[in-house]
Amino acid sequence: MKFTPRNLTPYVSARHYFGSEQRRHREAAKLSLVQLASVVNSSKSALARIETAELLPPPDLPSRLDAAFGTAEHFHGLYQLAKREAHPDQYRRFMDLEAQAETIENYEPQVVPGALQTEAYARVLFGRLDHLTDEQVEEQVAIRMSRQAGRRSGPEPYRWSIIDESVIRRQAGDKECMYEQLASLLEHVDTPSSKVQVMPFSAGLHTLMSGALTLLTLSGGSSVAYEEGIDTGHLYEVADTVKLWRRRYEVLRADALPLAESAVLIRKAMEDY
Repeated sequence: MKFTPRNLTPYVSARHYFGSEQRRHREAAKLSLVQLASVVNSSKSALARIETAELLPPPDLPSRLDAAFGTAEHFHGLYQLAKREAHPDQYRRFMDLEAQAETIENYEPQVVPGALQTEAYARVLFGRLDHLTDEQVEEQVAIRMSRQAGRRSGPEPYRWSIIDESVIRRQAGDKECMYEQLASLLEHVDTPSSKVQVMPFSAGLHTLMSGALTLLTLSGGSSVAYEEGIDTGHLYEVADTVKLWRRRYEVLRADALPLAESAVLIRKAMEDY
């Protein structure tokens, strides 16, 4: 079967423009993806994904492309723009990467992480969004539950969740809803595939208080970070920036309660419900 290249949309973003320019120069040089991969010491699949803007170019690729095509610093300049902009559909890309991740580490300051929510708890959360109709609330709950059930072809990821103490103290729904949610959360505190720590009020202020953070480790060891506020989120893929977010997360992990003490605090909160 003949391979048909995907149509590109170069003017959507700098990332898309980088990919379209790579294809334009590659085709002008009469090189296949396999041939270009050999020239720039990359892989065919990576170059194909860069051309369709599915993958941010690695930092050493632009200079190799400029050398291969004799384009001075053309690709270097495009990369400087691409690495600083938000992905044009970053949440969808985050979802795609999350489905592939081998390890998922996250911090939630206000609510139970989505992957650990009970159906009743999720329904209460979506019900607080006043722009959703009852039908849309049920649709969102169904989507969340189906994601928990798994849409992965490979093994389930290893999960490490840190939650603020406010997550277990602030009541969502009635007491039965909270009791069942905390009981479910307790089951994930210390298992071979999941860990849950509580960041106690007694720890005081910390650098991640203003939003939620998720770190994804992909096959091959590469990582991305997704930081989310009230109405906005940002996906970080540049290695140096991801390292900064990971450093903050590691400090938080060190300051949070150990697993056994986290379980004790969750049980105490359950008693109140």
